Amino acid sequence: MAEERFGVAVDEEIEREVDELVAECDDLGASRSEIVEAILTAFVKSETNHVERVREIIIRNVRALSNRF
Repeated sequence: MAEERFGVAVDEEIEREVDELVAECDDLGASRSEIVEAILTAFVKSETNHVERVREIIIRNVRALSNRF
């Protein structure tokens, strides 16, 4: 399977969580990129309705942003 590379911008809270996971997986030598890929793999392979869940998260984030102004 070919790998695709792309950059993402994330909230500082998510950055901290990912960095914590990197630290907890130090014995594996896992990078941020590998951690994010593992998270995405777990999400995509779960039984969750992905479209519905992603839409919920986006709507929640948009509302939070609009409430800040």
